Amino acid sequence: MAALRKRGLKVQPFKCGPDFIDGGHHTRVCGRPSRNLDGWMLSSEANREMFYRATVGADVCVVEGVMGLFEGVDGKSEAGSSAEIAKLLDLPVVLVLDASSMARSAAALVHGFQTFDPKVRLSGVIFNKIAGMAHYALLRDALESSCHTAPLGYLPRDERILIPERYLGLFTAGESLLPDSAFSLLRELAESSIEIDKLLEGDSSLSSRKRILNFPRVAKPAVRIGVARDQAFCFYYEDNLDALRGAGAEIVESSPLADFRLAEEMDALYFGGGYPELYAERLTANREMLASVRQFANEGWPIYAECGGLMYLAGQIESVDHKAFPMARVLPLRVKMTERLVHFGYGDVYFAKDCLLGPAGAKARGHSCHCSVISEAEPLERACHLRYSLTGVEETEGYCINNVLASYIHLHFLSNPGLATAFVEKAQRAKEKRVSRMLGS
Repeated sequence: MAALRKRGLKVQPFKCGPDFIDGGHHTRVCGRPSRNLDGWMLSSEANREMFYRATVGADVCVVEGVMGLFEGVDGKSEAGSSAEIAKLLDLPVVLVLDASSMARSAAALVHGFQTFDPKVRLSGVIFNKIAGMAHYALLRDALESSCHTAPLGYLPRDERILIPERYLGLFTAGESLLPDSAFSLLRELAESSIEIDKLLEGDSSLSSRKRILNFPRVAKPAVRIGVARDQAFCFYYEDNLDALRGAGAEIVESSPLADFRLAEEMDALYFGGGYPELYAERLTANREMLASVRQFANEGWPIYAECGGLMYLAGQIESVDHKAFPMARVLPLRVKMTERLVHFGYGDVYFAKDCLLGPAGAKARGHSCHCSVISEAEPLERACHLRYSLTGVEETEGYCINNVLASYIHLHFLSNPGLATAFVEKAQRAKEKRVSRMLGS
């Protein structure tokens, strides 16, 4: 992506699967919001529309896969895999292969990939973590003598371009661990070791593709929805925000870390996921913002919170070393951090009762990935029934109080277009009540 941008190309990034963190790095490199393509959470039509809508104004698109090429929801089908998306959108696939301990065996591996599903257009291979030119020469010769998939170059093993990891994945783009010099190095490595021109020949121009641009827009937003966005809250599907805009919302971003109060005339709030536990001390210290959010909730304004947002609305977050950090106290529950993942994977969501995002009987899909549990809770209404696809575990969730809905699952609004519409309509009703009270006074 960095090398393509240096050529003056407008690069539209995408990420296969539910991950938020990789997309943040894409966005920083490309200067365009990265989008999530997902064959399990979203329909074929939704993926196509999202893809073609995002390509407007772009010269080239780069889609990062999820895990391996064929990894998905289960071991029996391609559902949720990068291969599924590649076939759905007729995209060529460049296989990135860790060949740090390989030579000729790499050709056997590539041969398996190119024959496993003939409908996948494998257009080339980039070898990763290579010791040097002599090592690459062995790999290139093995591939050219045994496979019809072309070698496109390599990246050397280089500690300077490693991004540290933690329990939910890579460190986020907002933490600025990669300086501009690292991106310059990435560009230099790609330009010197990868055949960029040959790589670009693997696909036709975007202008030759049919675009589906049927996405509603409103001339004047009906409501203002405040979105918490900073280092602590950075997990959002960009298309969720676009769906809210399309339903009639103006998105107003603010920072629970840096801002002392909510922006004026908010009609609803949206707290996404992230790492509030890493910034718990600063969040607790910002008492003015906590009080502002608590007052907003107590007055009955709509608030939707996912995962880290749920934790922020709780009474407190307890760290793994048993330190307690008071939070907004909107939800009468406490959250405790764990040392391992809890309920990791996709989830089907069924609304058992009317709630902020839709009526009873509505369905949606999302993803769960968190290292915390609710340790204490007073009785609360629960709006949702969840079934986790990986384990088959079922539970009731979606905590409701006043006009608040909070859940550990990250819903993708395009899995059910009614979600964004319902949220905006709830905000519209709240706004109308405010206007009515003002006129009455």
